[in-house]
Amino acid sequence: MALLERSEWYDIARDTNWTPQFASEQEIFPDEMSDAFGLTLDQWTAYDEPFKVTYREYVQVQSKKDAGAYSVKAALARSNFYDNADKGWQSILKMHYGAVCLLEYNAVLAEAKMARFAKAPGMRNMATFGSMDELRHAQIQLYFAHELCQKSRQFDWAIKTFHTQNWAAVAGRSFIDDLCMGRDAATMSIMLTFSLEQGFTNLQFMGLAADAELMGDYTFSNLISSVQTDEARHSQIGTAALRVLIANGKKDQAQQAIEIAFWRAWRLFMTLTGPSIDYLTPLRRRHQSFKEFVMEFIVAEFMRALEDLGLDKPWYWEYFLDTVEYFHHSGHLEIWFLRSTVWWDPSAGVTPEERAWLEEKYPGWNDVWGKLWDVVAENARADRADKVSPQALPMLCNVCGTSSGGMPLNGFHQGNWTDHTDGRRYYFCSPPCKWIFDIAPERYEGHNSLVDRLLGGMIDPGTVEGLHQYMGIMPGERGADPDDYSWAHTLTPATKA
Repeated sequence: MALLERSEWYDIARDTNWTPQFASEQEIFPDEMSDAFGLTLDQWTAYDEPFKVTYREYVQVQSKKDAGAYSVKAALARSNFYDNADKGWQSILKMHYGAVCLLEYNAVLAEAKMARFAKAPGMRNMATFGSMDELRHAQIQLYFAHELCQKSRQFDWAIKTFHTQNWAAVAGRSFIDDLCMGRDAATMSIMLTFSLEQGFTNLQFMGLAADAELMGDYTFSNLISSVQTDEARHSQIGTAALRVLIANGKKDQAQQAIEIAFWRAWRLFMTLTGPSIDYLTPLRRRHQSFKEFVMEFIVAEFMRALEDLGLDKPWYWEYFLDTVEYFHHSGHLEIWFLRSTVWWDPSAGVTPEERAWLEEKYPGWNDVWGKLWDVVAENARADRADKVSPQALPMLCNVCGTSSGGMPLNGFHQGNWTDHTDGRRYYFCSPPCKWIFDIAPERYEGHNSLVDRLLGGMIDPGTVEGLHQYMGIMPGERGADPDDYSWAHTLTPATKA
């Protein structure tokens, strides 16, 4: 083998299909675990992975990545960057680690499922490396977050989040279970690696690494770049699978899987990433708005990927483009109000200078969102604590788990998207979430949001403090306004517009 060129032996080495003699194909690759599309092993032999990687090459490359990331961290350990960083950037770090680390670990199990149950040898090969990628991502990010626990207890949520009943953790678990744990390997390859990783996380990590470098946070920038280069490779698993499915007449089923996963990913993406870009990133370091980022990378790149495969844009595409204008502004306002329920300190991000920037990027922002922040600022200046702190939870969607909020005042977007089944009413944030529910109600029936649990008496006492206790977020971990409302005093009647 050592004397041969890799191209001469690679396909033979990775083609591990065999003719079973003591078990049937169905027993080895049951449909519910392997392929809900019903393709045969022979049909899956056409799968051709875009990255031809051997174990030796993989280990060599990954060891260099780790050496680079840990070396930069060690070199900058005494720089005190975090202590001097803007409070908004500190919050972005806390949010990222808490939201991502254990999702990466869940992705280990997802990739391992494809490595075992995928019918295509190439997919099993790529997923094997993918599972090692995700384990590395979880471990290295947990390590970097752990070093910051001495700075703030909130960094402990890097490992704590998904072991709690926090509203974000409930939504995140529902999301990853729907896309990965409750799907067969073929469907999961589309939902996880194509719709989520290629459509969102790969591009997000590129942008996050660039933002970190602009902030001077070279430790985090190198860490995220190290993760992103892995994402770029295993995010291609689903593209090759889609080509096989389309060639075998499964375009419609594949299209539906893409549309479900893309929308579910978008709802979480806009809830966390949107506010990070438009409100938490220091104004002097913003190089583009969330809308500009989405239009340049998510919309353009995702549409190009769909067109290259001969697929259609999702049926809700125009609705999706409409939500780019307002969903994350609503999400940010709600998270700021519910700040004691999250593990980071969300900056309001609405000083006169920041409002001018938001108005420039989103014409009409002051007439819609600015009016709401004017009221918040007035209550903050008057020390009306009950008016600037959560007194209740917003209605949460029974599919995505995020708020059902829309655009207030002019052009109010909130709709009455509900459904009755199994003797109860379900609430949805949008037509796509209701459509997802209607496709397979049995997937989502019985799932209780935090609001369902509160109204059902599962949270006792049914107070804000009772909710904190239920979610496991203790004093010292709960988010607060990092500027102590100083921004509100900049919004006098003469300056707020």
